[in-house]
Amino acid sequence: MRDLTPAQRSNFLPVTAWGYAWWRAHSLSLLSGEPFSLEREERLFQAICTPQAGQHWLDAGTSAGFYAGVLARAECRVTAADLSTTMLRVAAQRERAPLIAWERVNIEQNGWPDRSFDGVTVGATLNETAHPDVFLHQLERVLKPGGHLWLMFVPAMGGLGQWSLSRLGGLFFPDPSWVERHLPRCTLVHAFRAGRVQFMALVRS
Repeated sequence: MRDLTPAQRSNFLPVTAWGYAWWRAHSLSLLSGEPFSLEREERLFQAICTPQAGQHWLDAGTSAGFYAGVLARAECRVTAADLSTTMLRVAAQRERAPLIAWERVNIEQNGWPDRSFDGVTVGATLNETAHPDVFLHQLERVLKPGGHLWLMFVPAMGGLGQWSLSRLGGLFFPDPSWVERHLPRCTLVHAFRAGRVQFMALVRS
């Protein structure tokens, strides 16, 4: 656990865990410059990825448990994984669905077998992870053929703000084409940008 970015390390702080749900509820509106509620995000995800009852999904970097809750309401089994036990504890108090299994896991070093999950969701964790290429490789590895990989992240847009966050917080802002290149077994089926927020849905071959 030593090889973590400052952004990842901040997630171990109780104040971050308790405040993250508020940020998550408002962040897309702030970053996109338009009203963008969690309900809108949920509808977008469901319309594109169509999670089905009985499927087993991975919520990689679950944080406040937003996508874990969405998937549980669709009657999917969910492995909600995060590095931070503090985040997991707070998320488990918010989302009490019995279909969710909360696990402390470093996605870059997970021990799950190949093709373990019917689908994978990622809400901004790609921006924070220490080795984003390894992170994407692992997500692709554990995804079953035909399964959806759903990514929400802040893409590369340049400017002093992103440069400062990269230098000080260890954050990574990928170009969508970079993401596609690092998922060679996946095919892009949908991409949508709202201001500074990028959504991508890919299917594993």
